Amino acid sequence: MTNQPINSVPDLDFDLIHRILLEAADKAQETTLKYFRRTINVENKLQSGFDPVTVADREAELAIRAVITDHFPDHSISGEEWDNKEMNSPFRWIIDPIDGTRAFISGLPVWGTLIALTYNGRSIAGLMSQPHIGENFIGLPNKAFLTRNNNETALQTSAIKDLSQSTIFTTSPRIFLLEKSLAAYDTLENNVKLARYGLDCYAYAMVAAGHGELVVEEGLKSVDIAAMIPIIEQAGGIVTTWSGKQATQGGQVIAAANEKIHSAALTILSPAATD
Repeated sequence: MTNQPINSVPDLDFDLIHRILLEAADKAQETTLKYFRRTINVENKLQSGFDPVTVADREAELAIRAVITDHFPDHSISGEEWDNKEMNSPFRWIIDPIDGTRAFISGLPVWGTLIALTYNGRSIAGLMSQPHIGENFIGLPNKAFLTRNNNETALQTSAIKDLSQSTIFTTSPRIFLLEKSLAAYDTLENNVKLARYGLDCYAYAMVAAGHGELVVEEGLKSVDIAAMIPIIEQAGGIVTTWSGKQATQGGQVIAAANEKIHSAALTILSPAATD
C-alpha cells in the first residue's frame, strides 16, 4: 500500500496540479495570516459543544475555490464552509481552509490549509500548508516533499517497525466518543513509547516527514484527511480506516509510517472498528 502508483487516471498534468495547489495556498495565506493572532469574532457551529468557525475560514475557502474554478471550471468542489459544487466529473477538489481552527484561534501554529484532488473518490494529490511557519507539504504521484524557504526536501516516513518504540499523535483522547474506541486507543497508547496531543493536520505531516509513526483519530470528515493521504502514502506510509479500508471519506482513521506499524496498530484497533 506504500508509494502506490496512480493508475487509471486520464492524462493529467501534475506539474500544473502542483502549481495550482501552491497558487491556491498562497491565496488562502493572504487571508489566514491577516487574521492569525488577531482578535476576531469566533462563531460556534454547534448548539451543544464547541466547533468554531471564523471569517478567516470562510474567506480562505472562497479564495481557494476561485483558483480551482479558474483552472478547472468543470471539476466538482467540496469544502468545509460552503456548499458543494457538483459537476459531472470524476475529479473533485476537497478543501479545509483551516484545519485546526481551535489552534488557529489560540495562536498555535499547528493548523493548516488542506487541499486535495480526488479521482473517482481516491485522493491523487494533496497539500498541507502552514503559512505562519512557511511550510508546504505536498503529495503527488510517486513524490512527496516539503517546501520551505525556496528549498525542497523529499519526505520519507520513519523506518521504526517496533510499536513499543513508536510515537503516536491524536488531537485528543476526548475525540473517541465510543467506549470501545477509547478503550482501543488507550490500549494502543499504552503500547507505544510516546504520545502527543493537539496537532491536528500537523501530526499527519510529521508522520510523512518521519518524526512520528502513528496518527489515530475518530470522527473525521473527508475535508480532514483527503489531502494528507497522498502526502503520507507517497512518503512511504499507509492511511486507512481502522478496518483497513480506504480512508478518503474519513471516519476512524489510522496513518502509519510503514506496514509493520500499521499491522501492529490495527491488531489493537480493528475490534473497535465501526465501518
